[in-house]
This record gives sequence, structure tokens and C-alpha cells, in this order.
Amino acid sequence: MNTVLEAKNINKYFRKPVLYHVLKDINFQIKTGEFASIMGKSGCGKSTLLYILSTMDTDYEGELFLNNKLVTGQDRNHLSYLRNKHIGFVFQFHFLLSEFTVLENVMLPAKKLAEKTNKEIEHDAFEKLKMLNIDHLAYKHASRVSGGEKQRIAIARALINNPSIIMGDEPTGNLDSYNSENVFNIFKQLSAEQNLSLLVVTHNEDFAKRTDRIITMEDGTIQV
Repeated sequence: MNTVLEAKNINKYFRKPVLYHVLKDINFQIKTGEFASIMGKSGCGKSTLLYILSTMDTDYEGELFLNNKLVTGQDRNHLSYLRNKHIGFVFQFHFLLSEFTVLENVMLPAKKLAEKTNKEIEHDAFEKLKMLNIDHLAYKHASRVSGGEKQRIAIARALINNPSIIMGDEPTGNLDSYNSENVFNIFKQLSAEQNLSLLVVTHNEDFAKRTDRIITMEDGTIQV
């Protein structure tokens, strides 16, 4: 099994108002097709860790590898490219552009990557919507769909560049139990059928218990 993501001796400090050691010697790997969750009390460093793993925060000590390549120390433009191509994001808030159609929202990361024609991107976006059973919403404005549908659109958008890993920050935090269950099942299916890796920060214990592995954090460390 290949390793998609690896953190080696990651340490993070906040320097203001006083020096604070937020993350302490974080070491772990995510394998291809693995569906892992990160759990821990508020303030234990989960979201801070996710920002580092997603290459958005570069102010840390240690090494981060994506598809066995070192990403630590790469310049901003290259990190932006890696992030867009290899990492799909699903947040608690879907961040859809309400004046755009559903299809246009899903196309955005692929347009930014600019490795395909507009026609190819549109075709891919439609396929992702179809895969999540929401292709009938393609030409609706994002402001006209329900909360559960918005989160599915956000997942389709995260999938558009066929990433190596999907990272989620409380992706069911805003949803009722029915829609949370829907999101969980989609993630499980992506892991099983597409061999996609998923790493999800969650407070939802029922959600975490059904993932392949729970990474428990406490006071900036991973509990073994």
C-alpha cells in the first residue's frame, strides 16, 4: 500500500502573545484508500494540524510528504499548485459562490489548475455531479439548493481534479443526522470504490467510529 501523506516530527509554535508549543512531534501516515478521522477536544490542535497537512500553513518544524515527495520548504506557487491538484477540501461551511450555477462551482478548481479545456472540465464536473446523484441540480444557482445538497456539491468540487486525498474540517458539523449519514456514506464509497484517501477532523463520535482509523489528539500530541 502506498503512502499518500506523511508527517515527520511536525512541531508548531505560536509566538504571540507568548511562546506556545501547539503541536508536539506529530508523526503519522495516511495510506492510499484509507479513511481516517482526527478527534480530540477543542483547542487540542486538530485544525492547526490540518492547515499544515494541507500545505496552507508553512510555519512549522519537521517534514511533510505528499505522494512520497517532500513538500516542506517549497515556494508558495508550487504549494498552491500541489494543493489544487492533489488535495480536495470539504469544510464545515461549503463556501459555494451563490451567484454561480452548481456546475460552475464544481468547475472552479479545475479552471484554476488550467490543465484541461473548458469543455473537458465541464464534462468532468457533470460526471462528478452524476456520481453523487445531483446532476439534476447542475444548472441551478448555488443559492437555490438545500444545505445537504450544498455539501454534496462541495464534495463534487473537491473531487474535480481527481486528488490523491480529501481533507475535511468538520464536514458534517452543519448538517442534520440524515445529511451527515449521506456525507459519511459518500466518503466511505470514495474510499472503497475509488481507492481515495480521506482525512477528516470531526467532533462526531459516531462518524469517527466508522472510519478505518481514529487519530486521537490531546494537548498537541497524537495519543498512541
